Amino acid sequence: MSRLRIYHDNSGDTPILSTEDHAAMARELAHINVRFERWQASEPVRPGDSQEKVIAAYRADIERLQRDHGYQAVDVISLNPDHPDRVALRQKFLNEHTHSEDEVRFFVAGQGQFTLHVAGKVYEILCMQGDLIGVPDGTPHWFDMSEAPYFIAIRLFTNKEGWVANFTGSDIAERFPRLPVNTTQAA
Repeated sequence: MSRLRIYHDNSGDTPILSTEDHAAMARELAHINVRFERWQASEPVRPGDSQEKVIAAYRADIERLQRDHGYQAVDVISLNPDHPDRVALRQKFLNEHTHSEDEVRFFVAGQGQFTLHVAGKVYEILCMQGDLIGVPDGTPHWFDMSEAPYFIAIRLFTNKEGWVANFTGSDIAERFPRLPVNTTQAA
């Protein structure tokens, strides 16, 4: 189940808010201009399906975002627990960074945890299958896929070069909870 926890940025011990209610999550995140939606596939999608089939299943929502927000590129990323570069990829995303464009991800399968650092608070968002998150450009954040990652995500970009990070140099991400190993992986 998707989850939002909000902490004061000086303590990752006790959240000041924790909810698994999707509507409440979307409302809280809207206060910091983060888009959080639920999408439904127009046709079944399974792990191992082609990028084209995955994108086709969500074509109407993708086209809406492209039209409304000017996204130019769309792709699909898929990581499994046996991926040979999983340790290096996880470490790359775990450090606080920003982007010069929105970071938009839709989780087709699996899970991932976005953590945002905004106005003295830390917003930890566990995204699951069916969740779309849109992190505004310039928002300090990090992403954890766990030690044994499993997710398939559609990514939308305004920059055709794709994911480009500007690392902040802060160690804040080390003081907040990491994502445990995914126990809801598809067989």
